[in-house]
Amino acid sequence: MRRLFDLARRTARLMVGLPDYDSYVRHMAAHHPGDPVMNRTQFFRDRQQARYGGRNGGRCC
Repeated sequence: MRRLFDLARRTARLMVGLPDYDSYVRHMAAHHPGDPVMNRTQFFRDRQQARYGGRNGGRCC
């Protein structure tokens, strides 16, 4: 039951544009072990910039 709740929570967050920091950390450890890992604040800001910042400070559409 807990696993189902966690999956539903993760899905809901992705639907509203909140990326999963824990998945990011696992990905970095598995695929980029020598690279620095952003903290939660840096990660959130990076994802916000990627989603809303775009080129020239604006979204593409």
